[in-house]
Formats: sequence, C-alpha cells, structure tokens
Amino acid sequence: MVAKVNSGKSIRGVLNYNENKVKAGVARCLHENLFGQSVDNLSFSNKLKGFENLIARNRRVTTNTVHISLNFHAEDNLSSNKLIDIATAYMERIGFGSQPYLVYEHTDAAHPHVHIITTNIKRSGKRITLFNIGRNQSARAREQLEKEFNLIQASGRKPQPHARIRTEDLVQYGKVETKRAIANRVYYVTRSHCYTSMAELNAVLGQYRVYADRGSEQSQMFKRNGLIYGLLNAQGKKVGVPIKASALHSKPMLKYLEKQFVLNAVLRQPHKERLKQCIDAALHKLAQSSGKAGGEVAFKRLLRAENINVVFQKNDAGRLYGLTFIDNSTKVVFKGSDLGKAFGAGAIAPQLVALSPATVNAPSGSGTLEVLPLKDLQQLVVDMTHADEMNQVSPEAALRLRKKRKRPKRK
Repeated sequence: MVAKVNSGKSIRGVLNYNENKVKAGVARCLHENLFGQSVDNLSFSNKLKGFENLIARNRRVTTNTVHISLNFHAEDNLSSNKLIDIATAYMERIGFGSQPYLVYEHTDAAHPHVHIITTNIKRSGKRITLFNIGRNQSARAREQLEKEFNLIQASGRKPQPHARIRTEDLVQYGKVETKRAIANRVYYVTRSHCYTSMAELNAVLGQYRVYADRGSEQSQMFKRNGLIYGLLNAQGKKVGVPIKASALHSKPMLKYLEKQFVLNAVLRQPHKERLKQCIDAALHKLAQSSGKAGGEVAFKRLLRAENINVVFQKNDAGRLYGLTFIDNSTKVVFKGSDLGKAFGAGAIAPQLVALSPATVNAPSGSGTLEVLPLKDLQQLVVDMTHADEMNQVSPEAALRLRKKRKRPKRK
C-alpha cells in the first residue's frame, strides 16, 4: 500500500475533484464519518457544509484541507467493505478518527485506490498539526495495515507498471467538457509528479494532451506572472479556448508551481538511479541489435516497456537540442543533462544515429549510397546540434546576418 497525504486551502476544490470523478462514472462515494447521514443521502451541499462548519471555527488557519490517497497493488483483492475498513483504521491511526471525512473509491486506474477528504480543524477550533504527518504517522499506519490486512508491501518493491497511461486518459477535444477535463488532469499531475520547471511540467501534461502556458516574455500575462492551461490535439497542436489557472478549483497558479519546483528537486533524487539504469539498458539493447532496429523510435519503444516516456525537443529545422525523461512509475521528470553529461542530447543523439540504418547520398552520378563510418556519423550529429551561432556557411545563419550600413564617402 502506498499512502499520499496532501494539504491545501480549498475544501471545495478537493470535493469538486472527487465529485466530478463520480459524475464521469469512474468513482463513487463509499463511506462517510460523522456526517449524520448515509452517503446515498448526502448532497454536494451537505458534504461541503459539513467541512465548512468546522473550518469556520478557526479562520486564522489557511491550510485547512487534507486530501489523502491510499493506493494498493493490482493483485490485492479488496472488496468495498474491506476498503472502508482499511480507510477507517488508517484515519484513526493518523489522528483523524474523530474528524468528519469522506471516502471515495476511484476506478480510473488499473490498481485499486481510494481518496479521503477531511479537514484538520477540530470542533474546538484547534488545528491538527500536519508537520511530517506523511513521514511519521502515515508511514507507521501503512506498515501496520499492510500486515493486518495482508496487503502487498510497498517498501522494497520495484515500481509496478500499473501507472501506465491509457487511451481513455487522453483528453479528446470536443468529446468532453473542456474545463473539467483540464482541471482533473492538472490536479493529478501537479500533485503526483516531481517536475522542476515549466518545460518538465509540460512534458508530463503533454502525455494527457494538456499544456500550461505563460505567454511570451513581452506579454502582459508573463509580466504579471499569469498562467493558462489548454488542450492539445493528437498532433500536439493547441486547440480550443485556454482557461486561467485561477479559474481551476485546485488553483495551480505560478506561485504554487514555483514552490513545487524547489520541493520536487529534492523529492525526485531517490529515483534518479533507476532512470539512468533504464536508459543505459535501452542504449545497450540498441547496440546489441546491430543496426536492425535503431533510432529514436526503437529507443522510445524500449523505454516505454519500463513505463518511461522520452520527449525529444527539436527546433524548426528538426535538430535535436534536448531530451526530457518521464518515469511514470516513480512519477519523476528529468532533463537528460540533469541526469549527467552522458544522458544529454549531445551524448545520446550520436548513439541513436549510429544505431540507425544511416546512409547519405553519394555524389551525383555514382548510382550508389555511401555508408558513413561511426566516427563521421558522430561528428555529423555534433555539427548539427552544436552549430556555431554565426556560422556563415549555413543558409539560416546567413539570413540572420545584418547588412552593414554603407557610410557615405567623405568629399
């Protein structure tokens, strides 16, 4: 079992997230605690008021929302009653047994999991401290419950492939309500993945056909630290009308993301070695294939088998200048260069070209193709990806040269 504890400032936003899942048919409210009615009789308003009545007793506390997810192995055989028993025991052991909470079972992934909503404001108006609750109370509760309910243990277990992105996870423009689709994907990604920049966040969002945009550096939106989210079509082109970050219930604005950048830079480190080993293994397999199946396509396919997605950043001329790796099992994102010099575009691109059936045209009239040696191929890629900025031999560079103004001759 894996338990994740998130705190926030919007009980309405978290409740909306789970209720929207219910409306979409991929979740149901299993259990309530201290609401005085069965879950079947609780309306959205009843649920919200149950939490807001407590939150109103201490307006000084702004972080008043707790959103917990309990994730189980795909092989754990769990009935609805057993999920309720586990959730109830977990909440008791982390100190929230006397708080009102709701338990939702989600069915939008290959592994069983529940989401729990509660508040850390007590009836007395005092707050329950959340400092290190995930590392201390939650970790102890998880270990105890794994033994008591005979669950597959999380510690020491290799990442499982249950986190794979399915076709139904992709947002299809025109087939779903845009704001709800964006809100659900953004909420999930911003709170589950370890990204350290806007580019890395967009690499993850792109897997679901969603994007985040600050606008150009000259725009008023950029200068005012604004942010919008929108949808992409199957070709990766922007479609539809984007939505302001402030309009989404989870408030994934730039200020929040920048805090996550700093935190995630630390949280992702334990998973760095696994990613490097998988990349090395994929390159080794390509080398062993003796050129039968090389190049970017084969590299992507081998990494996808480990639930890792690689994004190739290319300029308008099709030249590779960057790589981003997304490990969807451990939920971490790394630029290739952040993994080490050997994993940057400059180091990996020559290997992918060398492992492809690479040929170039021979001089006109020869009627044959000349296969370049490995050394020449590597140099060719280096020249393409590290061209001098003012290389006058390049037509593109020549167009960038400013014409010298002719000075009038002195009489």
